[in-house]
Amino acid sequence: MTDRSGDDSAPSVRQAEHPLKRLRAFTEARIGLGRSGAGLPTAAHLDFAEAHARARDAVHSDFEADAIANSLETAGHETVRVESQAGDRATYLRRPDLGRRLSDASRERLSAIEGGPFDLVVIVADGLSATAVNSHAAAVAQNLLDAMPEDWRIAAVVIASGARVALSDPIGEALGAKIALMLVGERPGLSAANSLGAYLTFAPRPGRSDADRNCVSNIRPGGLKPEVAGEKLAGLVARAAELGLSGTKLKDDSDDRLVSDETSGPAIGQDGASG
Repeated sequence: MTDRSGDDSAPSVRQAEHPLKRLRAFTEARIGLGRSGAGLPTAAHLDFAEAHARARDAVHSDFEADAIANSLETAGHETVRVESQAGDRATYLRRPDLGRRLSDASRERLSAIEGGPFDLVVIVADGLSATAVNSHAAAVAQNLLDAMPEDWRIAAVVIASGARVALSDPIGEALGAKIALMLVGERPGLSAANSLGAYLTFAPRPGRSDADRNCVSNIRPGGLKPEVAGEKLAGLVARAAELGLSGTKLKDDSDDRLVSDETSGPAIGQDGASG
């Protein structure tokens, strides 16, 4: 008798009847993949290898800063380029601390900008996935800025290379910005290598912690759609300005407030309080 247990072309009762297989229609997580002998089916193994390669490529991909700047400027938004103290990609990956500090030249460039202090500065940064930033950041930034009140003083969009999230703190401080919002490439995973994150900080300055920020993550076509993310972020920025805070004390209650407005009653789960 021929042993076909390792032949992926042969029907597999175990794979067809895997109890988790139906869940794959609802998630990109690798569940219900079946097996071939003691390992994965060939197709699942190759898919994993491809995803791993995409994640590595995203980390090392080139930041298309000029193209992003051109897109924003064409839409009527001024831009300014800055760099962290991580001089190259290899240093950036080995020294996260340098990605949180502005280069001296960049600090001087920002400090020389007139018109401040500002209500908001939007930062577009490469982070750990320039792939995500190149694909989505310009559109998200444009939608966000277009949704802001006309009387707000908004700084030129800062395009930051070699940036970690905390680079928004010295950028915001140098510009005298009340709120800093950074759009940055998130660490690639095996389900998505093109995920953009948005980090909001009220009163940015060096020494802020993650608890002082709000994060809206998974901005990509397969997650939070880039075309709706800008409006969602604009609401969060306005709420931060209204309350004068960000981080663990600021909740994204936009959906609750929408329900409240539609029903002319207290927001669901708020017990009649303003939150």
